Amino acid sequence: MHGYPAVTRPRGIPSFSVGPFLAITFLITWGVIGLYIALPERAAAWFGKISGAHPLFFLATWAPAIAAFVVVLWHGGTTGLRRFLARLLLWRSTAGWTAFILLGLPLVFVAGSLIKGGPILAPLPPEGARPVLAVMVMMLFLGPIEEFGWRGVLQPLLQRHMAPIRAGLLIGATWGFWHLPAFYLAGTVFGGWNFLPFFLGNVVLAVLVTPVFNRTGGNLLWPMLFHWQLINPFWPDAQPWDTWILAGVAVVVVLWNRKTMFTRDGAVTEILTVPSRGPQQAAG
Repeated sequence: MHGYPAVTRPRGIPSFSVGPFLAITFLITWGVIGLYIALPERAAAWFGKISGAHPLFFLATWAPAIAAFVVVLWHGGTTGLRRFLARLLLWRSTAGWTAFILLGLPLVFVAGSLIKGGPILAPLPPEGARPVLAVMVMMLFLGPIEEFGWRGVLQPLLQRHMAPIRAGLLIGATWGFWHLPAFYLAGTVFGGWNFLPFFLGNVVLAVLVTPVFNRTGGNLLWPMLFHWQLINPFWPDAQPWDTWILAGVAVVVVLWNRKTMFTRDGAVTEILTVPSRGPQQAAG
């Protein structure tokens, strides 16, 4: 019997994928960092001294993205992966959120620094701005890549079963806990930080980025830019005031968006977009 060829569609991403996603994410990161904590001399002899620019540090940082790609490819194949990456193109946002990410976040760090008597911008090294620009570009390929996992996969899966505020709180706690081994690792910036304020900051940030994510229909670009602003080396050290200011902002944002933060109305719950149907529609 003759007929039209069947159209191949990617399978949906089931909710139980939360488990494999988290398992892969923690296995990679805690495995890499744990090796340097448990066997520092042997790990350094095998792979070189760990630092923020070390390839294994990149691998540990990219674990959420790697886990996301594994989950998407397993359930959706290459077609699903293309639709997943198409979420980078759902770039439209409101003017308010755009201004907050591009201008508001830098002002938070400036204000926090001024409150503690610091500079408006981070002091430049003797070599000038070029090394800082190089670090800024490198940062594009560190923290922001995590968003393929946290916002790309985990947030939609959780929002199938809970309101965005709860999903944001849970992701923030997971995100903070995921960083824990790095605080026992010499040679990285985390080694000199206090974990509890960092953990609380992660929870605040995850809640704050949630309405941005849902408002753009599951866009990945804006959360990545949000993440990049948090680690931009040009912004001054504003701890702990940046966390307190952002916590206040998060409270205002949650109350302002309470109709969509405390209910699942408008929450993005799908992972594989179908561009022809608009930003909110998806296949899995």
